[in-house]
Amino acid sequence: MAAPENELKQELAKGEVQMGIWLAFGSDAVAEQASACGFDWCLVDSEHSPNDPAQVLGQLRALGGRTNAVMRVPIGEDWVIKRALDLGVQSIMVPMVETVAQAEAAVRAMRYPPDGVRGMGPTQARATRYGTISDYVGTANAQICCILQVESAAALAAAPEIAAVDGVDCVFIGPADLSADMGFPGQADHPEVEAAIATALPAIAAAGAAPGILAFNEEAAARYLSYGAQFLGVGADVSSLRGALLRLAANSRAMIAGS
Repeated sequence: MAAPENELKQELAKGEVQMGIWLAFGSDAVAEQASACGFDWCLVDSEHSPNDPAQVLGQLRALGGRTNAVMRVPIGEDWVIKRALDLGVQSIMVPMVETVAQAEAAVRAMRYPPDGVRGMGPTQARATRYGTISDYVGTANAQICCILQVESAAALAAAPEIAAVDGVDCVFIGPADLSADMGFPGQADHPEVEAAIATALPAIAAAGAAPGILAFNEEAAARYLSYGAQFLGVGADVSSLRGALLRLAANSRAMIAGS
């Protein structure tokens, strides 16, 4: 038996737009609910959210195969990536990638030897259904989706070279960190930031990887799509709930005031 086919990887390779949502609450219930809402992927964030491996595992089980699971690791260390893969995640996002050398190291960390340095532990890992996927080691490398996040002006300049690294499936722009690095913290829609993104997304595609980015409103998402974004984050659980609660409170207060 071979490793499961990675549908997200396949769709990105075909040039299909894949849209999804960030999961930052650390909640199995939220993950389960999001999995049934029609997103192509749900990303469990362990960089800026209170998600340890056990919490990630619970959310992966809650997603239940109804959508593609992605995990953003907190740092691109080999041992961190290894633990994420052993949980059964086949699509990994690595933050703060700045150079080709870092990109090559991330690819190696996601692959078993001789193509990489991923440590062996298949018989006790959820990734192999606890040893029941007999040919996991021989087939896993081909099903890993490597998503690298570029979040600074220097990283953006290197994005085409990073995208051209063999084994990189997607290069993902982080607008918040990028805007801060460019001198415009909290202004992801600043014209200079927008111009940099508009240039970088098609350059990433031209270099052979799927361009990705995160938008927190429909207007930004539409702009990014027009620039060629393919792996498109359209929001997050935290901001979506906050927005819904603010609207509910404001509408209810207006209703009461007008009664």
